[in-house]
Amino acid sequence: MSDSDNPSTPAARRKARRFVMQAMYQWQLTGHDVADIELQFRRDNDMRKVDREYFHALLHGIPARVDVIDEALQPLLDRKLEELSQVEKAILRLGAYELMDRIDVPYRVVINEGIELAKMFGADDSFKYVNGVLDKLARTARAAETASR
Repeated sequence: MSDSDNPSTPAARRKARRFVMQAMYQWQLTGHDVADIELQFRRDNDMRKVDREYFHALLHGIPARVDVIDEALQPLLDRKLEELSQVEKAILRLGAYELMDRIDVPYRVVINEGIELAKMFGADDSFKYVNGVLDKLARTARAAETASR
């Protein structure tokens, strides 16, 4: 697979995140195997302009570390994780995973992408909630990076 077959641009990563959020939503609701969900997404969506390697890495990485992710998120929430909407939960898990495990992605990019996903898929003001939670997590998960802002 050449690089042109699997673009790694900001736009391609944004599309990968959107599909990961939707796939995480499906995983949360159904509990189906992420490999099966991935196959379905690859079959049912035009993945040509998606960073497919990033999609795969996030889609498999988040469920593999969901307990650690949820443990990091819970103290930052104003309610139990189970009480969040499935959309907010999927977006926060995605953002938390990137903040904690993908230090190659600047924290500001992670937070902005979470906000955009919440504006696109979440309830009216969920983007503000997502912003607040991910910003708090960034201060601990990316202390050195956020200290220089």
